[in-house]
Amino acid sequence: MHFLKRIAFAVGVSTIALHAFANQTITIGASATPHGVILEHIKPELAKQGIDLKIKIYSDYIQPNAQLVSKKIDANYYQYRPFLNQFNSKTQSHLVPIVPVHIEPFVLYSTKINNLKQISQGATVAIPSDPVNGGRGLLLLSKLNLITLKPGFRQPILPTDPLPTVRDIATNPKNLKIKELDSAMLPRILNQVELAALNGNYVLEAKLDIKKSLYIERGQDGKNIWAEYLVTRPEDQNNPAIKKVAQALNSADTRQFIIKNFKGEIYPAF
Repeated sequence: MHFLKRIAFAVGVSTIALHAFANQTITIGASATPHGVILEHIKPELAKQGIDLKIKIYSDYIQPNAQLVSKKIDANYYQYRPFLNQFNSKTQSHLVPIVPVHIEPFVLYSTKINNLKQISQGATVAIPSDPVNGGRGLLLLSKLNLITLKPGFRQPILPTDPLPTVRDIATNPKNLKIKELDSAMLPRILNQVELAALNGNYVLEAKLDIKKSLYIERGQDGKNIWAEYLVTRPEDQNNPAIKKVAQALNSADTRQFIIKNFKGEIYPAF
């Protein structure tokens, strides 16, 4: 009888443990697309492994990191390392990148002109207002000889390399009026400017035809500087559940999903 009680107790404990594992919830903050779409794709596989993946969608680039620091979410997936480094430095945080997942293009887009040669004197050009994406926009304008920058600024080789601000413009031959706006707003004000530098996720969200971009910076530098990462707090980087999410995001199945579903609009980073 004592033996049977021990077996029953062991079975009961095992059942409780399995039940707890089966109901483990991980909440990840993300941009709606492509990040949220990719996370939705891996939910069934994670469910088989006992992880209930919750996806919290954000429309801005500030809250996903702020809420990760304040432990309102368990991880986020929406940013590249230069942006993460800038956030950590500014806020004295220590969020860590786990795995790269995809790379988005960064584009120059216009609804008023058909090529860069048509840019008029004094034209208004909109770029993102945050330091990293704004700096990336200025680097792109410099690459296309629309402005020149002070010495020392180039496409980053390391995620910690400095990025320019509007104060670092050395020459501006066309007297372009550089307008800094929140990245999410840029697709909505295309009819108010001659040219805008847009992040790939907002191009997708606004359902713009990326093929009509005046220039596409694909960000495929072989170093994953511009790859979008799964990010978490340092104390959770070895959390088994976070590791399972990372494995699912970097699986062969997810790679094929990115290639097939987005048809070259974004690219796998692994």
